[in-house]
Amino acid sequence: MNTRNTQHTTMATMNAHLNIPGNPSLAKSSISQLNDGNSAKSLRALSEEEFKFWKREGYIVVKNAISKEQAAQTAQAIWEFEEKDPNDASSWYTPPRADMQMRELIGSGMVEMYNHPLLWANRQSQRVYDAFVDVWGTDDLWVTIDRCNLNFPVQPDKPFKGFIHWDYDPETKPVNVQGVLALVDQTDENMGGFQCIPELYRTYDTWKLSQPEDRDRFKPDTTRFQLTKIKMEAGDLLIFNSLLAHGIRPNLTQDKVRVAQYISMMPAEPDNQALLDWRINSWKNKIAPEGYAFPGDPRGKEKTQPVAELNELGKKLLGFGSNYLK
Repeated sequence: MNTRNTQHTTMATMNAHLNIPGNPSLAKSSISQLNDGNSAKSLRALSEEEFKFWKREGYIVVKNAISKEQAAQTAQAIWEFEEKDPNDASSWYTPPRADMQMRELIGSGMVEMYNHPLLWANRQSQRVYDAFVDVWGTDDLWVTIDRCNLNFPVQPDKPFKGFIHWDYDPETKPVNVQGVLALVDQTDENMGGFQCIPELYRTYDTWKLSQPEDRDRFKPDTTRFQLTKIKMEAGDLLIFNSLLAHGIRPNLTQDKVRVAQYISMMPAEPDNQALLDWRINSWKNKIAPEGYAFPGDPRGKEKTQPVAELNELGKKLLGFGSNYLK
């Protein structure tokens, strides 16, 4: 690592997400545009039909982005991090360890685990990377340092009703994508998981004309829309445009738990030195993002784990370059 003192680089020096939900390990919006499909470059992970679907609907499911064995190993690591037993429901429901500013996330099962070696192994998956190369149209990308999810069956006395929102104000037209990796089968639409409104994605500019000017720019009125519930299998990757209204649906099963890892990529910003320093520090010293939707783990449990090994792709996705020794 270079001589710059990254130990003391704090997220406060570069965080534009203190009051909005989006993940602070990347910028809110890219200066690059998404792939419009007019490039001569061949698609790597998506078929032509899948790319057309992505453009029209605002999301796409990439099958088998990681192996089912890798997904199962990651899921087990998440259970262990949370000190809970997948086979013992009495261990599932515990008080939150930290206060969540973003109230609608309470009860949704967010896991404040960011730099586990298995999470980095998934981020370095070639097929995961290739899928994001397809949607961006460039191979010069950085990956998010994001967390995980254990969405348990709802409790009668503490019902989680689910939600639909945007992580960024759609009026600002953010150029960004987000993603979630399924670590167990989520083919039962009652077990929680991702939901969205593709119709609103397609019609936002006309829809907003009928909405009050003082509306909450992050939470649409969904009364006239049908929610689309996305089914996934272990190892599948969902990528969605940040202009797609989305959220987590309640888990209405008796004993099934949705397990997932949040993961996305954005064109690299090597000139954003504060962000680059923070990213390197987060990986090396296992520092969690801070923000409106990111309370962190007061136990500091990740600090007891080894630093994740990076292959050449992983180094590129983190941000290693000429300013850092490999």
